[in-house]
Amino acid sequence: MENKPTIQPSGRFKLRYRGVNCLNCGHPLELSDKYCPNCSQANSTKKLTLVDFFEEFLANYLSYDSKLWRTLAALLLRPGKITNEYISGKRLSYTNPFRFLLSLAIIYFLIISFNSEFESFNKFGSGNNSPIFNLDTELNKLEFDSEQEKQIALAQLDSLKIKRFITNGISQRDSTLLSNPELYFQKIDSGGIAERFAEKIQFFSTVIKHDTINYFEQGVTKFNLPKAKENEMAFNLANSLSDIERRPGSFLNSLISKLPITTFFFLPFFSFFIWMVYIRKKYTYTDHLIFSFHNQSLLFILLIVSNLINALFNIGSEGLFILIFAIYLYKAMRNFYQQGRVKTVIKYFLLNTIFFILGGIAITILIAASVFTY
Repeated sequence: MENKPTIQPSGRFKLRYRGVNCLNCGHPLELSDKYCPNCSQANSTKKLTLVDFFEEFLANYLSYDSKLWRTLAALLLRPGKITNEYISGKRLSYTNPFRFLLSLAIIYFLIISFNSEFESFNKFGSGNNSPIFNLDTELNKLEFDSEQEKQIALAQLDSLKIKRFITNGISQRDSTLLSNPELYFQKIDSGGIAERFAEKIQFFSTVIKHDTINYFEQGVTKFNLPKAKENEMAFNLANSLSDIERRPGSFLNSLISKLPITTFFFLPFFSFFIWMVYIRKKYTYTDHLIFSFHNQSLLFILLIVSNLINALFNIGSEGLFILIFAIYLYKAMRNFYQQGRVKTVIKYFLLNTIFFILGGIAITILIAASVFTY
């Protein structure tokens, strides 16, 4: 009996466009085959038009039974169970956890970059004419009982010569360095490695501040400095710190742009500790990693929604959504690992403590790496 379609197809899937061989893998096809059973490509010989192209794109992401919507529904409504189904073999129904998390991470950090006002922090940089701290300005902010009391306080501070001491101290150090940079560098180059490296950073910071030094080789030639790797590292760090001091807002934006990649280096380390905590359970390390990916994806979804709400209603909803995630994580652990409440609570707090410790280390490494490469 011939297997003919009962519903008349339309568009690119009309019968007159059906082929007898898959255009992708060459597998033999019947006219009733809407898709190739070997590689899943659509059985259509029709040339793509713009309408066809966008129809297929929207169908993949907006159809009610698409992987995206099924994954979102399972994540939101069935904490932990989506991971169980995925590792049990039901993978075609859901989006790949790694790809899904990467997409959400990029969307979230793009929203932060575009909606934040980090660039406005550049006004606090050393490049503007308004210093962050000015002694006279700060004194004028203080409340005095009378003008006479204010003048007495100012006179006492002036007698201590605090401003002159600070200014003269900095000027004297910089003057000594700039009067003979080559000799100054030779003196600091003879100390211990930690001490001399810090002093070299200070040396290059001063030189960059008072002179036009754009790259390390220029400083080597101008001041007759040794072309050592240690000196180049000190110069690069000093140069980065000078840029950060001038434009702190730009540095924060650069730091945030690296966070999605950091997430994917961080989660595999954290998953190792989950595997250790649940070592008696018959789960592989990869199972724990997929569980981490799913939970982190849900966190990004909540944070994206929170940012949209904040932008629309001008409120701070992050705390509420973090609380929702905390409850969700407990439910996910209960559903996935199938343990009692007491054991789950203990492991919940233990793993969260480990998470924050590892997160602190990861952020510290990220900031250090960003400073060196900024």
